[in-house]
Amino acid sequence: MGKITTSLVITNRADQAIASRGFMPAGDVRKIDLNDVLVDTGATTLCLPPEAIAQLGLELLKEVDVKTATGLSKARIFRDATISLLGREGTFECLEVPGGSDPLLGVIPLEALGIELDLQNQQLKVLPMNSSQTYLTILSVSEQLLLSQGKSG
Repeated sequence: MGKITTSLVITNRADQAIASRGFMPAGDVRKIDLNDVLVDTGATTLCLPPEAIAQLGLELLKEVDVKTATGLSKARIFRDATISLLGREGTFECLEVPGGSDPLLGVIPLEALGIELDLQNQQLKVLPMNSSQTYLTILSVSEQLLLSQGKSG
């Protein structure tokens, strides 16, 4: 099995909000362009090294316990990282990885943005967002049950 990497832009959402209200020039909004970001199905969220978080000026949200290959450890989570990827955009929390580590893009942002992994072709695939084929779904428990039984409402 191969690996999938991608390029993405990360912007400080708090800066964007300040700029949209006219309290900061749009050119001062902090953002970074990242290339060769590993798409990691073993990671749940966006993971960035401290240098990238500092460059973006992201605000600390909380400290949490995380499970890694070496066991449990503490990690910090930052807020308001807006990811722009393949024409889609969303704002997510960001987990700080040790300095010198490479950025990782986990499954929660991918799912929220409607992007899935095509492992056979080692690329990302943008899911449809149009009327009948949208990746966005809202189903009640009874609707889910009907679908799982192959019945329609």
